[in-house]
Amino acid sequence: MNESQRFRLGTVGALSLSVVSSVSIVICNKALISTLAFTFATTLTSWHLLVTFCSLHVALWMKLFEHKPFDARAVMGFGILNGISIGLLNLSLGFNSVGFYQMTKLAIIPCTVLLETLFFRKKFSRNIQISLAILLMGVGIATVTDLQLNVLGSVLSLLAVVTTCVAQIMTNTIQKKFKVSSTQLLYQSCPYQAITLFIIGPFLDGLLTNKNVFAFKYTPQVLFFIVLSCLISVSVNFSTFLVIGKTSPVTYQVLGHLKTCLVLAFGYVLLRDPFSWRNILGILIAVIGMVLYSYSCSIESQQQKASDVSAQLSQVKESESDPLISVENSPGILSDGVVQKAPLWNSNKDLEA
Repeated sequence: MNESQRFRLGTVGALSLSVVSSVSIVICNKALISTLAFTFATTLTSWHLLVTFCSLHVALWMKLFEHKPFDARAVMGFGILNGISIGLLNLSLGFNSVGFYQMTKLAIIPCTVLLETLFFRKKFSRNIQISLAILLMGVGIATVTDLQLNVLGSVLSLLAVVTTCVAQIMTNTIQKKFKVSSTQLLYQSCPYQAITLFIIGPFLDGLLTNKNVFAFKYTPQVLFFIVLSCLISVSVNFSTFLVIGKTSPVTYQVLGHLKTCLVLAFGYVLLRDPFSWRNILGILIAVIGMVLYSYSCSIESQQQKASDVSAQLSQVKESESDPLISVENSPGILSDGVVQKAPLWNSNKDLEA
């Protein structure tokens, strides 16, 4: 198996792990929040990150990956920004209607495309733009119901979109700039994310629910689902960094909308949630957009590889056709055309040494 095949297999594995773990944790958290009335989402996320860090520390102790320290300020800023973006998304949900919150999540893809185009000079082809538009339209039809606007909620949503986009772009750029793996980045940033959310979590949850997380009655059933949610979160956090590192922030957001469609479908099948023809139509349109996006990315990747190979071949041909380069690359040829033979005593001396 060559390097390209291994990369594709790793990417497919990362995407599959992300989908399975994310859908699983959504179903688990829905039972925890809706059925057992544990509504402290931000505090729960801080516990997720703490368990993830402890799990990675054990993996490091078992030498399953190598610790690679790099710019401490970049790691700290990245971790705190990630924590703030999670808190802002939860505040956006608390101060907006569900429909407007879904619109906020849909806005992350266009915002990411805009930021990468402006600051990283990344180009998105027309086919990818069209496929993303179809995807967003489908998810919007399936999930957006009401749009109740208010000033505070709109400001929180705008901040949540910007911080989320920047954090996900940083996830990709940091891994490439410092040549660290997703596991190494997650291990070093987890403590800062967990501390940030652990500090602001109880305050935000109290503001949104008018309840105290420390005064909640923790029954054995609640504790079981909290532990299960924390264990699944290890896979969710790991696969998130893995997917963004191997693909791009935009691809991760496309994958996130696939999870949304799967959650809607599983909610209908397993939990008997209400489901309408509008949901079905939206999911079908979204799936078409995802297929077109995957096809366009695959075609462009093949074209990029072909252009790279042709560029390398042209450089080789130019070096072979240039007589000066040929002479420089062939030190055994003198300027008068006589071939210089290496003296035998040199090689014998090397052997004796």
